[in-house]
Amino acid sequence: MSHDRPVLGILLMLGFCVVAPMGDAVAKLLSGAIPLGELLLVRFAVQAAVLIPLVIVTRRPWRIRGRLLRLTALRTVLHIVGIGAMFTALQYLPLADAVAIAFVMPFIMLLLGKYVLDEEVGARRLGACIVGFIGTLLVIQPSFVEVGWPALLPLVVAIVFSLFMLVTRQLAKDTDPVGLQAVSGVMASVVLLPALLVGQNMGIEPLTLVMPDVMTSWLMLAIGLLGTLAHLLMTWSLRYAPSATLAPMQYLEIPVATVIGWLIFSDLPNGLASVGICITIAAGLYIILRERATARAELNETPA
Repeated sequence: MSHDRPVLGILLMLGFCVVAPMGDAVAKLLSGAIPLGELLLVRFAVQAAVLIPLVIVTRRPWRIRGRLLRLTALRTVLHIVGIGAMFTALQYLPLADAVAIAFVMPFIMLLLGKYVLDEEVGARRLGACIVGFIGTLLVIQPSFVEVGWPALLPLVVAIVFSLFMLVTRQLAKDTDPVGLQAVSGVMASVVLLPALLVGQNMGIEPLTLVMPDVMTSWLMLAIGLLGTLAHLLMTWSLRYAPSATLAPMQYLEIPVATVIGWLIFSDLPNGLASVGICITIAAGLYIILRERATARAELNETPA
């Protein structure tokens, strides 16, 4: 596409790969203390509270109508479901394992990019993502034996966020990313607040409300701020580069999550999971090298 700037898109996605695991780590810290619904509400309410003033002050476009409004509503629902599934998975799984299992997502994204967005996806790049998927299965196996069905929740995250990124790609060219995130924060809060009020009255545990202490309140605020920044970076990246190009870059989120999990929770993947993670990372690095080689070849073929 004429407006694509792949290098900038890749740099923005790298920023996402650092910030997103930090937010997941904070969510894992709070998973036993704060109900899921309340975490989600705070996550999106902070997003709205931070971005709405920014939109007003900078006079960014935020009005979304028609097809774009419907896509934004769909994106918001996918966002809620994806984050909710990830926060739930983090109650049971080490941070690195949860992130690594979710890395079936680039494989799904490549297929969506090829067959839905009509983006070019070469056989070698597709083959490398299949190898990465096999590595992901190796991570699932020990986690599934240990905790059962919650080990499959990151697969739900992968499917939901593949669709989320596909919808984001459709919106990114025609919307301001800050305005889009502000509207999404408001939409999500409007959906979640009534659900929590109903859940509180009915005694549905994940949808109840509790009063956090001061430290917990700061951590909840951090979830909102980190989540807002992470998904702004992802939205901006998709504005400048195709999803098929960005998908491999997200493999770098795995070593970041591993380091954070070790530093905060003293968690490290076991032997089989470590092998799977290494295979997944190797497949991602191969695709990155293929991207560079292809871009260099195309540049050399361009007439002076």
